[in-house]
Amino acid sequence: MHLLREGWSRHDIAAALGVSRMSVSRWVARARDGGPEALRAHPSPGAPPKLSAAQQRLIPEFLWHGAEAYGFRGEVWTRARIAQVIEEELGVRYHKGHVGKLLQELHWTPQVPIRRVLQRDEEAIRRWRDDVWPELRRRARRERRVLVFEDESGFYLLPGLVRTYAPEAHTPVIRAQQTRDHLSVMGGMTPAGKVYTLARQESLNGRHSIESSSICCVSPGNDCW
Repeated sequence: MHLLREGWSRHDIAAALGVSRMSVSRWVARARDGGPEALRAHPSPGAPPKLSAAQQRLIPEFLWHGAEAYGFRGEVWTRARIAQVIEEELGVRYHKGHVGKLLQELHWTPQVPIRRVLQRDEEAIRRWRDDVWPELRRRARRERRVLVFEDESGFYLLPGLVRTYAPEAHTPVIRAQQTRDHLSVMGGMTPAGKVYTLARQESLNGRHSIESSSICCVSPGNDCW
């Protein structure tokens, strides 16, 4: 309409905008009858949603109970599982593809959860970090020793990486019983960042700890703990 007021012909407007001359004529007729507002897009509202806004806000409340509360094995949420929960709680059946769109609107995204062992003691970790560790560093410097942190773990020959839905910026935590089956690996790390490993197809014991510490003690004149 601006170009028309500037004196452009409908043929030139159609060529400039890459449309047919018939389209330009329809636009001009629509603007003449309804004004410039008649040229604005009016998208179709589509089918009404199956769930109200209040019902959609209930979905996170259901999911916070955990997947095992609904009879699933493992605390992992998938779109198919969430679709079953929606049908069970709200009586509405959704395809799992649409469930993904609902979760995106609710700010729930697929994430790789953090695994934490059930035996983890947060208070003991805090005490060690604040009280024990500073004293160990001072004593090691005073006695000219090298601190070596050692740990041992077992590795399954099965993949353990999964994804689950959770709120944005809230990485989920899956708690599981820690085991030491299959391939046993011991690692030693110094505060300087040197890392050494010892792998055995057997359960590791105190003798292996001594062997691993001996590998780490490579600095002349230093003893290890």
